[in-house]
Amino acid sequence: MEYPNPDSKSAQLYSRARQVLPDGNSRTTIALKPYPIYIDRAAGAEVIDVDGNRYLDFNNNYTSLLHGHCFEPVRLAVQQQLTRATACSFTTEAEIELAELLCGRVDSFERIRFCNSGSEAVMNMLKAARAFTGRPKVAKIEGLYHGSYDFAEVSLKNRPEDRDGAVPRSTAYSVGTPESVLNEVIALPINEIEPSLELVERHAASLACIMIDLMPQTMGLVSPSPEYLQALADLARRHDILIAFDEVISFRLGYGGGQGMIGMQPDISSLGKIIGGGFPVGAIAGRSDVMAVFDPGKQPSARLPHGGTFNGNPITMVAGKAAMGAMDPERFDALNSLGGQLRERLQAVFEKLRLPGQVTGGGSLFAIRCHDRPGRHFPDIVMREEEMAFSTTLRDYLISHGIWMGANLIGCLSTASTEAHIDTLCGVLTDGLDRHRDAYPAS
Repeated sequence: MEYPNPDSKSAQLYSRARQVLPDGNSRTTIALKPYPIYIDRAAGAEVIDVDGNRYLDFNNNYTSLLHGHCFEPVRLAVQQQLTRATACSFTTEAEIELAELLCGRVDSFERIRFCNSGSEAVMNMLKAARAFTGRPKVAKIEGLYHGSYDFAEVSLKNRPEDRDGAVPRSTAYSVGTPESVLNEVIALPINEIEPSLELVERHAASLACIMIDLMPQTMGLVSPSPEYLQALADLARRHDILIAFDEVISFRLGYGGGQGMIGMQPDISSLGKIIGGGFPVGAIAGRSDVMAVFDPGKQPSARLPHGGTFNGNPITMVAGKAAMGAMDPERFDALNSLGGQLRERLQAVFEKLRLPGQVTGGGSLFAIRCHDRPGRHFPDIVMREEEMAFSTTLRDYLISHGIWMGANLIGCLSTASTEAHIDTLCGVLTDGLDRHRDAYPAS
């Protein structure tokens, strides 16, 4: 196996794709230079590309495949539903069943509403917070990805120098973002309690919510500290500001999601990825009074009208029920235990090679970082240019040796993952780091 290989079918398909698709694809997150890899089929923890190369998948469609590829209960549920209805302008019992399953697991989920992606879920979560409070602004932690919505993207591209003293600047991620959007989003410095509380106090009268990701992938899966979360929550309660959890990724941390793991109840949450069983999905869930903004009651229109041709479509609903129904607390514990073993063994690779590196994450999530800075505050967490360059080199080596991971070396396990798969990953990582030792970034 060799990547890149200009004579491969993937390279040829990319050349063809560029004639009809900007950059040859429809997802920035899967872009890979000089060309992306095209997949032919997948099952369990393995993916096979159009050139016949096999990969162990430690990406699982960016954490959305809790059971790996083509999980049989999901496949059978979808096959049965395909003969009944795929999409229609009616409601189905399957939507109720998935809603009951999710609301039955998480105390803060008194009502839930489905959509089609995590980005949609975050967008409607923020809109719901505005509709409920009547306030225009939202606060978020700088550098965190929350999907492709103007307000959620603010400060995503921040670097450590994008500050005025201790205050992060609200910067645009994409060209053309209106200045008015930047004015309505308050960027908070992660795990810096006093500056964050000061910012929230300053804007409290106009803040609808504080949006928090419990395990942000753009920050190397470094979580907000319990003290930081509690301080924000206490201040939010005093000012009637909603606490909004983005659990699109962190919901795979346990039976009750990330919030169940830390024992904190938000007012509203956004979901996606694993709850769809591998099909497009998003959801907004929260307190019944907050979620009532979607309910018109006796009025002509809801405070937050919310349509969507494929919202609650039966294929996703039955797939989600099959995937989530297969995970009880014991199975989450087993998966998380395997994740703990993986992180320990990957950390041992750095120690064996005497290289300054670390493995972060929690549950079934992990991130490989080629530095040993303490992961608490933004300037230390954010990757430096030489680290990003080396990560790209190392990722190419992993790909060439049958290991598939996400950009920035972030990955996850599925229930199809085994200790043998971990053995393979550790072996390839050891060889890759050793081969490219001379290019390793200085600590």
